[in-house]
Amino acid sequence: MNRFNEKYKKVVVPALTQEFKYTNSHQVPRIVKVVVSAGVGRAVSDAKHLDAVAETIAKVTAQHPVTTVARKSIASFKLREGNLVGTTVTLRGERADEFLDLLVGVVLPRIRDFRGISDTAFDAHGNYSLGLPDHGIFPQIPFEDIGTAHGMQVNIVTTAKNAVESKRLLQLMGFPFRKDA
Repeated sequence: MNRFNEKYKKVVVPALTQEFKYTNSHQVPRIVKVVVSAGVGRAVSDAKHLDAVAETIAKVTAQHPVTTVARKSIASFKLREGNLVGTTVTLRGERADEFLDLLVGVVLPRIRDFRGISDTAFDAHGNYSLGLPDHGIFPQIPFEDIGTAHGMQVNIVTTAKNAVESKRLLQLMGFPFRKDA
């Protein structure tokens, strides 16, 4: 059992049960999956860039990514239906826990001028979206291999019924939310 899962069972479940008055342990919100993706606009003209981004996401998540394609043609972006436009990985279970432990403990504090993550990026169903500005903040990426910097999107899918429960779940799991002054 990893640290993240152990913390959930020993700290988060009792705290959320008491705070929201859950009567059953299955009512306590949990993290179902983590989706890590990167859109690559330059992939239309430079296919090697997409390969580099896919390799980066594979190193960061320890799982092979899937390439995504454009569903529609958009003339102003010089994009045609079927063009390769990004890459994505869905992490579940232990891999998701390990990625989130790395994200909270190592990656987020390495962001320059970091003051916490936004608490407004929740949807109505309790899922959280986080954009990372640069892939070079991950310890798996050596400085020499950075090349062209690109960001990535991290979506955390929970079983929470609303944003309040989801935010409290993530706070107890150690996510550093911005403190408004």
